[in-house]
Amino acid sequence: MKVVAAYLLAVLGGNQTPSSKDIKHILNSVGAEAEDELIELLLTEVKGKDFNELLASGREKMSAVSSGGAAVAVAAAPGAAGGGAAPAAEAAKEEKKEEEKEESDDDMGFGLFD
Repeated sequence: MKVVAAYLLAVLGGNQTPSSKDIKHILNSVGAEAEDELIELLLTEVKGKDFNELLASGREKMSAVSSGGAAVAVAAAPGAAGGGAAPAAEAAKEEKKEEEKEESDDDMGFGLFD
């Protein structure tokens, strides 16, 4: 991830085709280790590609990734056709009850400013 971040910083800084040396310089400037294998892999993958097209492609791929959490994963699980929403809602209710119980036990009769 740090290699990709360094690449993006170089491009945003005006260098449309950063080299391995450029990426290493950025990483070394913040005290991060530069891994030659990862740098070369990244450079071969992005060679000849437009930066804006790479970003657009990444956004499309990320929009397909669900970030709804476990309840969404349960509801969307294969084989859960028709019955996925009820178990997810039930799990959410159980979790809420657990949280409420824990909160009441935490203060043990003492207030924050007593």
